[in-house]
Amino acid sequence: MFKDKDKILSAAIIALGIMVLGFCLKSGIDSFVNKNRVITVKGLAEMQVPANKVTWPIVTKEMGNNLQALYATVNAKNNAILAFLKKNGIEDSEISVNAPTVYDRDANDYTTQRSLDRYNVTSVVTVTSSQVDKVRAIIAKQGELLNQGIAIVQSYENDIVYEYTSFNEIKPKTMDEALENAKKTAQQFADKSGSKLNKIEHADQGVFSIENRDGNTPYIKNLRVVSTISYSLKD
Repeated sequence: MFKDKDKILSAAIIALGIMVLGFCLKSGIDSFVNKNRVITVKGLAEMQVPANKVTWPIVTKEMGNNLQALYATVNAKNNAILAFLKKNGIEDSEISVNAPTVYDRDANDYTTQRSLDRYNVTSVVTVTSSQVDKVRAIIAKQGELLNQGIAIVQSYENDIVYEYTSFNEIKPKTMDEALENAKKTAQQFADKSGSKLNKIEHADQGVFSIENRDGNTPYIKNLRVVSTISYSLKD
């Protein structure tokens, strides 16, 4: 009698084990199938904003053989530049005057002939301001300095730089827009494939870039955010 009960109990345990194993196998198979049902999409958000910071290097050069005379000329021209800037509303806190740099051609050029103008003195007065529109208007007036005999030297190393420094303030908005666009793309794919959009499997913070809108308007910036999102799909 006890042997019969033991047999029944053993059979019940085995049956229960088979049922549990079956559930585990089904769960594993479903997990394996659904694991591959993932779609990865990119969400894009773009925005154009005006620059809120400008750096304007005003470069002048003087050449000659008499250093004392050259320094006197440089100082006189720098004073004229400062007066021009202040007359047009630039504050002292927005102006910095670098020490002049001197290039001695006789000491640096590999030549046996003495140079006609031995010294080349470069002076840079820099305007750094958040009043971008005001500075742009003054740049358009720099011809007034030419009338005073002051030639402004243009160079790649001392080009005018426009920046946008408040990206962190609008970053949440652009991120939300990029994520929403990514979700729309994923939803379209799910609809066409006869599936339903499930949870987010993976998401990156996004790639952020700030560039000039074009070569002619560097004071207008194009902000761009690209986020990559992976969604799982279900029936």
